[in-house]
Amino acid sequence: MQWVPRNVHSEIHLHITWHTKRNQPVLVDEIERQLHRYLKQRAIRTSGVFVHAIDGVADHVHLAVSIPPTINISEWIGDLKGASAHFINGEICNRKTLEWQTGYGVVSFGAKDLPWVIKYVRNQKKHQAKGQVYDRLERIERLEDGGPVGKPVETG
Repeated sequence: MQWVPRNVHSEIHLHITWHTKRNQPVLVDEIERQLHRYLKQRAIRTSGVFVHAIDGVADHVHLAVSIPPTINISEWIGDLKGASAHFINGEICNRKTLEWQTGYGVVSFGAKDLPWVIKYVRNQKKHQAKGQVYDRLERIERLEDGGPVGKPVETG
């Protein structure tokens, strides 16, 4: 990670999600508890990272974090995914149980949205069960046309 002078101010808040390979429902019970604990510990090893919330359902995980401007987001998420699968498979299950799909979803948001994003992450099971999800925070792939996520603005 790159050195940043003390007189740099940043507010980089992210919602991150990724899925198990083939959406296998393996994130349950002890695996889920250990995964969430490990992800938090692994994330805060990076100086300047603050984990606001981690939760998910049996086939995917959500995180709400604040990060410093020195982090390469894709490398950092790749490290979280790889290290967490290695930990679960080697230390918890003693066999290959957890694999992640390639890719992830990441959305930045402002400080005023932090409380509701944290609440959304912490209540994943309830939101998923009721079908009350925010598509923007669930997406892990680009739109087919390669355009930005969101509804197109009508003109004319």
